[in-house]
Amino acid sequence: MAQSDSSGRPLGGSAGIISILVPGALFVWFLQFLPAVAAGETILFRIDWVPSLGVSIGMLLDGLSLSFALLITGIGTLVTLYSSSYLGGHVHYTRFVCYLLAFMAGMLGLVLSDNLLALFVFWEITTISSYLLIGFSADEAKSRRNALQALLVTGTGGLAFLAGIILLGGVTGTFDLSEIEGSLADHPLYLPIFLLVVAGAFTKSAQVPFHFWLPNAMAAPTPVSAYLHSATMVKGGVYLLARMNPTLGGTEIWFWTLVLFGGFTAVFASILAIKQTDIKQVLAYTTLMALGTLVMFIGLGTSEAIKGAMAFLLVHSFYKAALFLMIGLVDHGTGTRDATVLRGLARAMPLTALAAGLAAISMAGIPPSIGFIGKEFLYKASIGSEFGAIWATVSIFSASALMFAAAGIVAWRPFTGRLAETPIAPHEGPWAMLVGPLLLACLGLGLGIFPDYAEVLVRPATAAVYGSPVDVDLYLYRGVNAALILSLVTFAAGWLLYMLHGRLRDRLRRSPDRFDPGWDRLMDGVLAGAKWQARLIQTGQLRRYLFVTFLTLAVALVWSIWRAGLSPTPDLGDDLRIKHWAVLVFITAGAAIVAFTNSRMTSVAALGVVGVGVALIFIMFGAPDVAITQLLVEVLQVVLVAVAMLKLPVLNREHVKTIRGWDLLLSLVIGVSTTLVLLAVMDTPFDLRLTVFFEQASAPIAYGRNIVNVILVDFRALDTFGEIAVVVIAALGAFALLRGTRRQSR
Repeated sequence: MAQSDSSGRPLGGSAGIISILVPGALFVWFLQFLPAVAAGETILFRIDWVPSLGVSIGMLLDGLSLSFALLITGIGTLVTLYSSSYLGGHVHYTRFVCYLLAFMAGMLGLVLSDNLLALFVFWEITTISSYLLIGFSADEAKSRRNALQALLVTGTGGLAFLAGIILLGGVTGTFDLSEIEGSLADHPLYLPIFLLVVAGAFTKSAQVPFHFWLPNAMAAPTPVSAYLHSATMVKGGVYLLARMNPTLGGTEIWFWTLVLFGGFTAVFASILAIKQTDIKQVLAYTTLMALGTLVMFIGLGTSEAIKGAMAFLLVHSFYKAALFLMIGLVDHGTGTRDATVLRGLARAMPLTALAAGLAAISMAGIPPSIGFIGKEFLYKASIGSEFGAIWATVSIFSASALMFAAAGIVAWRPFTGRLAETPIAPHEGPWAMLVGPLLLACLGLGLGIFPDYAEVLVRPATAAVYGSPVDVDLYLYRGVNAALILSLVTFAAGWLLYMLHGRLRDRLRRSPDRFDPGWDRLMDGVLAGAKWQARLIQTGQLRRYLFVTFLTLAVALVWSIWRAGLSPTPDLGDDLRIKHWAVLVFITAGAAIVAFTNSRMTSVAALGVVGVGVALIFIMFGAPDVAITQLLVEVLQVVLVAVAMLKLPVLNREHVKTIRGWDLLLSLVIGVSTTLVLLAVMDTPFDLRLTVFFEQASAPIAYGRNIVNVILVDFRALDTFGEIAVVVIAALGAFALLRGTRRQSR
């Protein structure tokens, strides 16, 4: 996929320069808030979005959101710089820049939004833009398929998340995160809110059993993979769980769901990483390991666990972005990513090898990198956990040992030994592609040696997730303890796994992958079900469509009446006069003629009689404007349908007799049910609040004393406009039909 800038445009031309300057400027802008946030302040900007609904757009800057914002913009700047060389000569590079910046904007909006509804909008922007990025190579069937898979999985989870947001807003009375106080653990709707929110988070952050879409997202260009895995979309679910921890955390279901699923995802994904031969796929599965680890420790919920999770969040972002960008350099410089082929690249690509080595040290958790500190704090949190300590410790130990082996596969083996033959003679990449991985790898080492600088982000982020200030003291070494001993055992186990990874890979590859093929079978089943449903419903018979529509209405009415226990008994006999009974007989006669006639023209005329009767009812009860509309529509209907009926064949009397029984039964059910509902409505005390409002507001607000006119022209202006549009469309349709008939007769 790598296409270096062969067009002679420095940094990909104007599109590339813009793509670098935008995140760079945002990174600098966010840096100004770091001192205040590090001191414990929360900064909130808010503007009204939909004031009538109480919806506003607010930017919430605390330790958690600022950490994500700095990672998104900082790593985004390096990724766009890298992309300007990696894809600068691509014919659709400008399109790629648009997709990437939209993706960046979506992630920034997601982590900065104070309003949950706005957060969901940005959540879906990341879903759509990631679909476009994953499917960037649209001429390849694999890219299209994997992009659609990511869209459907994360989009479905997003719908669940939206339902959770609605419930959460209804329970708390607000959609603003800054105004939601306390835990909802004791609320009756806690469980559905929890399940819906977790469904959105698990699909976004690819927890088992939704993990399969993330490795397939590697169909995207390498810069996208680096950005998506290190700082953006896949951490969206982690961010959501972290943000919801003070509100939904602290319960047994929260604890066990996150700890069990997160721990299983971490270990399972690490095993699958060893199975891969494409070093990009190896890194993809280690991302699943990191996401599972973060979810597990957010679930543990202790101050030490949250502290370890926030430190590991920083660790993972640095080494994962550096290693993905390094893989792009290897692919660009050798033409392959096959771990069984790549060897001895250090001499031909020394700077790439340096970036790979430093990043791998952090990934493997070897001192003095920040990765070692992050792993130590995870061990301390798991060992010190009151509940689930064994599961958490075994999970993080197993995943860490496998991560050590994966780091060797990705960043040690390709650069050591004798130089192997590759499709392209190995050569170093351009400076724009080297800056990012070298800088990020050096940051991972530098923050390990000077961990106080990392505390500036980890401390406020921990406080935001935990819900109260937490003392954070990151250090490289303070004596021998259980965590250090576990680290030493991890190194030994990881080295052994690396030495045996060839055999392990051969054995693991014998076991088939059931998740991704299962997705294909699921999609095949959906398609087969859609075809069956189309054959059943889309018969081409208008009568069946109408019958099913009204049958659905009848079922809904009967079900509603039964559930509500309606038994209206209003006494209407004294209110009915002779004129009312006359109109009733008039309408009933028209309906009876429609039911029993075998002539289409007669039935149309009889329907017109029914319509005129309804118009008379409107007139008798003081709605002449509605009556005029009704009469106009009835006249147009009779004219139009009568013209059309002249072209239709004569009805088959025997066929009519066979279907009229079901039609009669259905019409009776709907008629009786509708009557019962209307009688129940009439039996209900009339709410005059709307009447009083119109009486009080017509003159001072709309400057009109005719309340009916004011309602139609001001308060219901769009509705009135719609009614006018209906009449105009009907008139135009009649004119066109009649004009066409005259032309044909000539």
